Amino acid sequence: MPRNRPGTLRAAQRIRHRPRRWDTPAPDRIHGLSARTSLAIHRYEALSADYYVFPGATAYALRRYRAFLNPPGRGIRYPYLDDCDCPGCSFRDVRHARDLLGTALRNLPPRARAELARLVAALDAVYLARTLPDPFVPARREWRGHVWWYRRLEGCRYAQSGVI
Repeated sequence: MPRNRPGTLRAAQRIRHRPRRWDTPAPDRIHGLSARTSLAIHRYEALSADYYVFPGATAYALRRYRAFLNPPGRGIRYPYLDDCDCPGCSFRDVRHARDLLGTALRNLPPRARAELARLVAALDAVYLARTLPDPFVPARREWRGHVWWYRRLEGCRYAQSGVI
């Protein structure tokens, strides 16, 4: 039986290991991030099997986190737990938005992770300054006590909207 030439073998390997084509168009840049990082986030969201991660979820989480921290005045902010668990409604709880940003930080490549981490660290500092620590965390939240943004005092949804 004749032997295959080395060039033929290498050509067959190059065909098998082509880079993945992305059928969806490149996303718009996420505000405050470079185009390269925005593309890395887009690829992460496209490949993720997480229920809460969908295309545009990281940008939406950043907008929600900024909106929670940037109302006029210097008053204390109280995050609240939302009753709905669907992917869109769960962003009403700013802590879920922070969870999603933490998940993205764990799954991004190093350069994109560093750029997003700088942006999130600045927002985290404002979150720590505008929320209060919860003294009853060990008694109430065994399931999320290790995550610092869940150890902040939460409020009532109706009190924030002005109903009460």
